[in-house]
Amino acid sequence: MTELRPLAPADRDLVRRFLALRWGSATVMLDGRAIDAAALPGYIGLDGNGVAALATLLDEAGHSEIVTLDAVRPQSGLGTALVELAAQRARALGLGRLLARTTNDNLDALRFYQRRGFRLHRLAPGAIDREREADPAIPLLGRHGIPLRDEISLIRPLG
Repeated sequence: MTELRPLAPADRDLVRRFLALRWGSATVMLDGRAIDAAALPGYIGLDGNGVAALATLLDEAGHSEIVTLDAVRPQSGLGTALVELAAQRARALGLGRLLARTTNDNLDALRFYQRRGFRLHRLAPGAIDREREADPAIPLLGRHGIPLRDEISLIRPLG
């Protein structure tokens, strides 16, 4: 079983390499801001093959946001465990909500988050089109051949 633990400063290079492999870069665009996800707090799980699970988090006024969430082995329970650790951390910081974002093509993420207590919060039509102007490497087509255009925010109250 993979044990999850908080990220430590010594993990940053490993996290940066992992995010580059899984996401293409450690830089994530959020509302037009370039965020270095490898510099954020979060949780990591290591196994004999390296990083098995990772979540990076961004704390802002009243909420914590899941910036990246990866479980290398789908349906292993690690993604759910990471979400629960993020929720516990946000509560401990006195934050009332946990946010997540995904793109219009990521039907698996929409299902995953909703099954873990998140509700649809905000649709940002054309958000990915605007981010593509800053980063032309963002593909035009996403999963299942769906045009990659919009961003969907989900929210989980932590009351």
